Formats: sequence, C-alpha cells, structure tokens
Amino acid sequence: MTESATPPTTATGGDAILPASAGQAPATDDEEFAEFLRDATEYFSEIRETADYFKIDREGQKTFLPFSSEELGLASRNRRMPLEALAYDTTPVGLHYLLIHYDIPVADEASWRVAVDGAVARPGSLSMADIRARPRVTAPVTMQCAGDGRATYRPRPLSMPWLVGAIGTAEWTGTPLWPLLEEAGVRDDAVEIVFSGADRGVGFEGDQAFARSLPIEEVRRPEVMLAYEMNGRPLEPQHGFPVRLLVPGWYGMTSVKWLSRIEAVTEPFHGEEQMGFRYQRDTDDPGEPVTRQKVVALMVPPGISDFWFRHRYVEPGTVELSGRAWSGVAPVTRVEVAVDGVWADAELGPSRGDFAWRGWRFSWEATRGEHELACRATDAAGRVQPLEQEWNVGGYAANKVQRVAVTVR
Repeated sequence: MTESATPPTTATGGDAILPASAGQAPATDDEEFAEFLRDATEYFSEIRETADYFKIDREGQKTFLPFSSEELGLASRNRRMPLEALAYDTTPVGLHYLLIHYDIPVADEASWRVAVDGAVARPGSLSMADIRARPRVTAPVTMQCAGDGRATYRPRPLSMPWLVGAIGTAEWTGTPLWPLLEEAGVRDDAVEIVFSGADRGVGFEGDQAFARSLPIEEVRRPEVMLAYEMNGRPLEPQHGFPVRLLVPGWYGMTSVKWLSRIEAVTEPFHGEEQMGFRYQRDTDDPGEPVTRQKVVALMVPPGISDFWFRHRYVEPGTVELSGRAWSGVAPVTRVEVAVDGVWADAELGPSRGDFAWRGWRFSWEATRGEHELACRATDAAGRVQPLEQEWNVGGYAANKVQRVAVTVR
C-alpha cells in the first residue's frame, strides 16, 4: 500500500481502526469550526472506547477484531450491488446499492412539501403535483458511495465496512433544479444551496436532519435534478420517496434523499455531513472535500465461484471478460485488462451519457493453472486508476485496480 502518511497504530502495535469522520473539519480560526472540532473529538473518542471492535486478554492487551458488531449491524442494514450485476446496463432497483444514515421516513406524497427559502426573492414551497408538472427529463446516472471499498484500507476506518460494489446505474426521472431556483429568485449574495432531507438522527452536535450543500455553480448544471422516478417507477421508500436530489458525477452522499428543504445561504454551510467528507492523510490534515467520483473499472467475476471464498473457476479456452467503467469528471476513454501482469486494451462499448458507466469486453485465452486478472480505466481528463491505494483517514474514494484470482481447471 502506498501511503502519504503513516497511519496510526494501537498501543500493542496493531492497526488502529479509525472512525471515518473523526477530525474531518478543515483548519480554521472560525469559532464555529473550533467548536465542531472539540465536539467531534469527544464524540469519536467515546466511540473508540465503547465499540466492541477489540477484545482484551488477561494481561489487559487489546486485540482488534476483523469487524465490530456495530459494523456488522451497518452491513446488514445497508447493501452493496453484487458484482455479477455489472452485466446489466441498468441496475435493477433491488440490486442497486443502498446506504441509509438514519431512519427511512414514512412519506405521504399527497401532503409532501419541499420548501424553497433562504436568500431568495420569492420563498415558497412545492407539492409533488407542482414538481411533477414541471419539465420532465430522464437520464442514466451511475451512483457510488464515497465509502465504497473502505474495508480494503489498512488500517480500516470505523464506519460502514464496504468492500467493493456500493454502486449502481439507474434511469432517473425528474425535473431540472436550476430553473426552479431561477423562478424563486436566488439573490446575488447567495454562495451555496443547502439541501435537507426528512431523515433525522442524532449527531455529535445533537439532533439534525441529513443535509448537504452545493456551490451555486454546481447547482446551475443542467443535469442536476429533483428526481421522483427510478427505472420508470416511483422512487421506493429506501431510495428517497417521494423526491430526492440527484447530482450526477458526485459521490452518493450529495444526492440527498427524502428532500424537504432547499435553502439558499450567503455563507458556506458547516453542517456535520458537509464537513465530514474530506480526504485527510492524518487527523491534523485539513484535507480537501470529497466531491466527484474517481475513475473506476470493475469486472464481472468470470466463471463460477465457491460459497465461502468466492474464488473463481473457469474452463480452458476463450473466456469473454466484461465489466463497466465510469468517472465523475470526464468520459472513460480507455479500459485495459491484465492477465498475470501483462496489460492489453479492452474493447469499449457505446457511451450511455457523460455520467453513466460504459461497458467493456476482452477475450482471454485461458490455460490451465492459477491466474490473476485485473482491469483499469482512464478518463478524458487523463486520470488513471492506481495500482495501489493512497490511504486516507475516512477511507473514502477507494479506486485501486481490481484484481481477480482465477483457477482454470
């Protein structure tokens, strides 16, 4: 593993398991940020002491367990997309990844309102009938959780323990956001738009709604929408019914579900879920915000597998490998496949749009024995998947090259 900073260790020399949001606010003299840091430090210190991700032997030494019961609870509540579902151009709703921070609100579409207020000339609210009556657009969009791959980091941050597969591509239908805000009259002094969901929970600063903000220039993008359908059907409760924000290209936490308020603000938003997503080399590093998806290629696991290890088995001869590749910054322009370390270009399928994954294929002449397959993508901005992952405190945006061990028998 290539690391830009030495990760912390336990008192006994083992890997520390770090809460994914610990110390995530940027350095600043602002008293609000200083208070945030104090609260965050206290809150996550309690988690480290109470979460049962370690056991203590008779000599009082801590041994860290593979996964805590809290992590297993998160893993059973949320779900990743099985990698064999990469075979679908459009991910079936039941296979699309899902992450829910708090509880799923029970929503009544007939009475649902989305407030539009703050630094606008004409504040008000919209019913679902109002939203559905506006111009309608549909677009394929690949969504990915910022924590996808977190469990592959060493040491592992303590949060939702994603392996690989917190992704999905759906056909989203809704109405463009910016025309709605233009009608509300966003003031010239507004710098961000804050989006709040109806899902509420307890953070380290008390009760809160899940909320995220976007700069005005991002909100102006024509593909940003208020989405109310997924794959041609009304949103299911767990995916944000009756309406959610959709921000193509950005990691999934930005696309706020169960949208209940849109607020224009004249100062940057400092909410917990906003400050909690940053790339940091260590907890003293102010880091940079987690925003757009990094370039990724993934492979449909070839052949068949056993139940426990998911090891792959294929027969000798021509094996057609396939998968998907995407980037939140620029279109994918190249996918390569390696067989035992030797790289060659794969064939790219047609583009489905700037923010949807792209299919690829590669023919492999498989010979008996043990082999390692790998794939990597390059986008039009020149970004290439790394062979090794640079570590960060939150375990965000893992995009190192996928490797698949295969037995040809």
